[in-house]
Amino acid sequence: MTLRFMSLASGSSGNCYYVGTADYGVLVDAGIGLRTIRKALRNAGIDFDRLLGVLVTHDHGDHIKTVGCLGERCHLPVYTTERVHNGINRSRYVDEPLGASRRIIEKGVPFTIRDLTIEAFEIPHDSSDCVGYFITCGLHRLVIASDVGQPTDTIARYVARARHLVLEANYDEDMLRHGRYPYFLKERVAGPGGHLSNREAADLLAAHRAPDLRHVWLCHLSRENNRPELAYETVSRRLTEAGVRIAPDTLRLDVLQRNAPSDLFILD
Repeated sequence: MTLRFMSLASGSSGNCYYVGTADYGVLVDAGIGLRTIRKALRNAGIDFDRLLGVLVTHDHGDHIKTVGCLGERCHLPVYTTERVHNGINRSRYVDEPLGASRRIIEKGVPFTIRDLTIEAFEIPHDSSDCVGYFITCGLHRLVIASDVGQPTDTIARYVARARHLVLEANYDEDMLRHGRYPYFLKERVAGPGGHLSNREAADLLAAHRAPDLRHVWLCHLSRENNRPELAYETVSRRLTEAGVRIAPDTLRLDVLQRNAPSDLFILD
C-alpha cells in the first residue's frame, strides 16, 4: 500500500496538508478556503468526496478557517483534542461551530481511519492546545510537527520514528533579530510558545533523525523572517556536518511553499 502526501498551503496565511492512500485520505488542518482546497485536490487527481476526515493541530486562524464548513456542511469528522475543539468553537475565524462532526482524541492514544493509524502528540505553542501527528499505514511512518515553540523530548521521540517528516522551519534568527517586527512580536516568535527556527529544526534533525529517514519537508516558513533558500541551506548544511547525504537515493529535502500546492508525493 502506498502513502501519498501533499501540501496545499504552508505558512502564516494558511495551512493545509493531505495524507492518504490511492483510495482515500484526510486533511491535516484547514486554514485555506474550501474552493482552494477543492481545486488543489482536483488538480492533483484527488477526489474531494473520498476525504474521510480532518485532523486539526491547534486553534489559530491559519489552521482552522474552513473546519466549520468541512465539518458541518461537508459532513467530515473533525479530529482534535477537547481543548482545541473548545478553542475552535470560541474562534472568530470559524463561522460554523462544530457539532455532529466533532471527534475528541487524546494525545498518545492511537486511533484509526480505515488503514491509517493516527497518534497525536504534545507540541508547545501559544494556542488553546497544540498537537503534532504520527501517521502510519503499513510500513509507512509520517510525522507532522508544525508551530513548534521549542524542541522537546516528546517531539524528538516522534522525529526519531519518522521515515517521512514534515517539520517547521519558520524563521531565520538573523532575519528575525534585524527585521521590522516589533520587539514583543520578535519575543513571541522566538519564545517557548512561538515557532521553530531554521537552526533549531536543523539541530533537531541532526540529533534525532531515524536511520531510515527518507524525506523531509520544511514547513510553515515566515514571509517576513525567512526565505526558502535560507531554510534549505541551514538544514542541509547541518545534516551534511552530521554525515547525512542529501540525495534522492538517500534523503530528500524539500521546502514547502507558503501559498501554493506542492507536488503529490508517492511515498516509498
